[in-house]
Amino acid sequence: MSDACGCGSDEKTTAEGEEEREPEKLWEVDELRAAAVAGVLLLAALIIGWSGGSDTVVTVLEALALVVGAWTFVPSTLRRLAKGKIGVGTLMTIAAVGAVILGEVGEAAMLAFLYSISEGLEEYSLARTRRGLRALLNLVPDEATVLRDGTEQTIAPGELRVGDTMVVKPGERIATDGVIRSGRTALDVSAITGESVPVEAQPGSEVFAGSINGTGALEVEVTTTAEDNSLARIVKIVEAEQARKGASQRLADKIAKPLVPGIMAAAAVIALVGSLLGDPSTWIERALVVLVAASPCALAISVPVTVVAAVGAASKLGVLVKGGAALEALGAVRMVALDKTGTLTRNQPTVVDIATTGDHSPAQVLAVAAALEARSEHPLARAILAAAESDVQPATDVEAVTGAGLTGRIGVRPVRLGRPGWIEPGELTGRVEQMQHAGATAVLIEDEGRVIGAIAVRDELRPEAAEVIDRLHASGLTVAMLTGDNTRTAKALAAQAGIDVVHADLRPEDKARIIGELRAQRVTAMVGDGVNDAPALATADLGIAMGAMGTDVAIETADVALMGEDLRHLPQALDHARRSRHIMLQNVGLSLAVIVGLMPLALLGILGLAAVVAVHEVAEIVIIGNGVRAGRTKPLPPAPAPAPQAEPQPAGAVA
Repeated sequence: MSDACGCGSDEKTTAEGEEEREPEKLWEVDELRAAAVAGVLLLAALIIGWSGGSDTVVTVLEALALVVGAWTFVPSTLRRLAKGKIGVGTLMTIAAVGAVILGEVGEAAMLAFLYSISEGLEEYSLARTRRGLRALLNLVPDEATVLRDGTEQTIAPGELRVGDTMVVKPGERIATDGVIRSGRTALDVSAITGESVPVEAQPGSEVFAGSINGTGALEVEVTTTAEDNSLARIVKIVEAEQARKGASQRLADKIAKPLVPGIMAAAAVIALVGSLLGDPSTWIERALVVLVAASPCALAISVPVTVVAAVGAASKLGVLVKGGAALEALGAVRMVALDKTGTLTRNQPTVVDIATTGDHSPAQVLAVAAALEARSEHPLARAILAAAESDVQPATDVEAVTGAGLTGRIGVRPVRLGRPGWIEPGELTGRVEQMQHAGATAVLIEDEGRVIGAIAVRDELRPEAAEVIDRLHASGLTVAMLTGDNTRTAKALAAQAGIDVVHADLRPEDKARIIGELRAQRVTAMVGDGVNDAPALATADLGIAMGAMGTDVAIETADVALMGEDLRHLPQALDHARRSRHIMLQNVGLSLAVIVGLMPLALLGILGLAAVVAVHEVAEIVIIGNGVRAGRTKPLPPAPAPAPQAEPQPAGAVA
């Protein structure tokens, strides 16, 4: 919370300065447990009072409720006051003290009870945003193999030095950033760049910590230490941005910053001037009534009750909103930045085009490719096998040529499959370029030394992507796409989705930088699903994770998670949050109107303490009822039928 905020507890730490375990359930939040106890005590006092029981017992129960409720905010308020910081908590404390002086212990206890609920709900939401960086660090292997003095040694990643030569075996994760000096491979860099298809790497190629090596053994020259590699930079960005968000003011505190000192000054002036011009006891009492009249009890509960209703309703829609700050930000979003892979696309590469030479048919080209890929786990293999006939006969003597492709035999015929450059496209050069310009990955197929065709594989858009972009545009939102994929792929898919603003070839820190630039212009939300999106999710005014397929760190770093795979939940969540934010503002406006209306009436002695308390209670009921409206939602219509897998196009067609 911000320094300007006078409420809320300080960050909890142990005596050694280590953070306590974050609460994972509502009942683990100290403030909410205190509020529950205070509520039970108040209810008991109310029942005893209605049944004609002892006034002393009622007063004792109310006093205990006051002490329990006040424990959640009075100590922290006093610590902040010692530092010259005031806020809602300051006024709540003064109002409670004033109510006690005037003999209204029950009113003071009610103030403390409602405010402790407000504090507990916010603490819970903030705790949810402070967890989740462990998933990033888990991408770094526990050990690294390094060549020193001509021998291989196993050391901890933290012991790697710039200039060391790492040995990375097939299937291993890379411990830190470096440059390949020996070996070829296909790297799974989805955790770092979001690239959906493994990237071919060879001597001179840069590699990043957390990448997974394919089938080739590598020797990598270390260029950064473990403390400053790609993943470490991601962690630093996330930590810094989460700290910034944790210090942001709540809506009620933004209002309270000028309101609280004004009310305190007004009460002091009333007591002082009134005492000089009339009966001191009368005017001191009126000053205290003014303080109670100005108590922001309704203001304190106005936002949390709306948040609870709105967040609960959102969860039924498959949208996880992490508290009031996230809900407010979601309702204020004017720019939406979308990651491509896994967010706009299905993360399921498919065959979209087949080019052939001579009299070869697309089916023949697919049959040869599928025979070679039958034993492969490569993502392209799954796409090719899915497009081929079901009765694929695997090739024999299949060998993987690291960073290039596959060789083998069908019967006695030698066959090959691989990237352009390893296999020369010949007469298919133009078609291969067309495939690449269309945003696809092209592989060439060779039979007995002759190129017989090329296959284009592409990760297709979600079927609802274009509809979602249209809805976002219709709501007046600006939409941009951020991706680690190459520019050709990005622009091709963006055009299909209806997105005009495209940023491609981005690393995580690049995404975070661009989000920072967008934030300077308008309230910006980032939508992503992977570890590579974590810095951008944290940097944005609001991070939205695709939860069902996202990594833990994306979900934990984000403020909102779409728990299903239907992207239509995004505009639905934005509309829901916008309506909920309007209800919040209505409640805040009503709360302020009550305060403004009661203060002069209390000052002039028109309303006494009992009447002021009654008006406050009625206002609280109205505000709670209005806030509950945020729980009304409309379910999405049935999801559109998934688009059929792209049919391979005949030679001469462009996907």
